[in-house]
Amino acid sequence: MSLAHETKEPPLAVNLRAMKLADIDQVFMIEVASYAHPWPMSYFIDEITKNSYARYIVAEIGGQIVGYCGMWLMAGEAHISTIAVRPEWRRRGIGELLLVAMLEQAVELGADLATLEVRVSNIAAQSLYQKYGFAKVGLRPHYYSDRGEDALVMSTRHLTSVAFQSGFQRLKAELRQKLMERFPAWPE
Repeated sequence: MSLAHETKEPPLAVNLRAMKLADIDQVFMIEVASYAHPWPMSYFIDEITKNSYARYIVAEIGGQIVGYCGMWLMAGEAHISTIAVRPEWRRRGIGELLLVAMLEQAVELGADLATLEVRVSNIAAQSLYQKYGFAKVGLRPHYYSDRGEDALVMSTRHLTSVAFQSGFQRLKAELRQKLMERFPAWPE
């Protein structure tokens, strides 16, 4: 599942694909580096082997997993459950690429909207989500157990609407161009 295959353009050095059991060790290392209270490794195993509502993808560069994203699909809603990027690869568009891929997959699987929770202090993530049409729709007090921080609930409007898709396709093209400059395809 690479943007290159969808657009018939030269391939990116960043490969997106479904998460496999063989990826769990690397995914867990990113999880531990990203969160004060990481999900246990068994959680990821169960998510990709037992949860029929779950979809997880990884971003891979040169055989190394550099990020991952997960969502649950229920009743026409795609709930982005997790997204993380290896610390040394942050701020390079990998998280944005993972979000775009998940939103595309949500549309393909019939979701009408997408939701997620984000720390009230994580302004950078909120900015990214707002860029892709997520709006603040609620608050979950003391959602994060590590510091008791509140979570903002953010949601998109109709993923398949002309208005959403027009902006989404423009942002996707801009991201692809940025990534082509940052990560040219590996020599064949």
